[in-house]
Amino acid sequence: MRHQKRINHLGRKSAHRKAMLSNMASSLIIHKRINTTIAKAKALRCYVEPLITKSKDDSTHSRRHVFNFLQNKEAVSELFREISKKIADRPGGYTRILKTGNREGDNAEMCFIELVDYNEAMLTPKDGEKAKTTRRKRVTSKKKTAAEGEAKTGEPKMKKTAAKKESAKEVTPDTEEEKAE
Repeated sequence: MRHQKRINHLGRKSAHRKAMLSNMASSLIIHKRINTTIAKAKALRCYVEPLITKSKDDSTHSRRHVFNFLQNKEAVSELFREISKKIADRPGGYTRILKTGNREGDNAEMCFIELVDYNEAMLTPKDGEKAKTTRRKRVTSKKKTAAEGEAKTGEPKMKKTAAKKESAKEVTPDTEEEKAE
């Protein structure tokens, strides 16, 4: 049983796993979106989100700490220059996982993992723009039972044909005097 075993080992030794997560985190920071399996994406999220939180404090100590994990100067400078400014007011949840289906060869579940503030399609509309809304009429049931009609009006409902015949009788003149007028 794997009670309280929080880390997913991903079928790798620790050195291989750390190197893989470091490379994936660097790629995510540089490209803002990468395609991977769901298991790796979930492990990467636990790896990269504390580093992004650490980037909010731009000090030498935090840069060295992040570089110790990433081992990539370009990724560290990108993280502290651009990404930290964009996520400054966000309290957490810097990444998003979007499932894309299964891989053709081995049927592994695939997904995109991306930085939340960099996907233009998913961002909320700006103040001047309105979100698209559809305007549809609410469809109500036209057929009502005779019992419902009696309950509301107190009179039994007549069929349409009977109602038309009665209204036609009222309109047509019955006597010859009315016809002459």
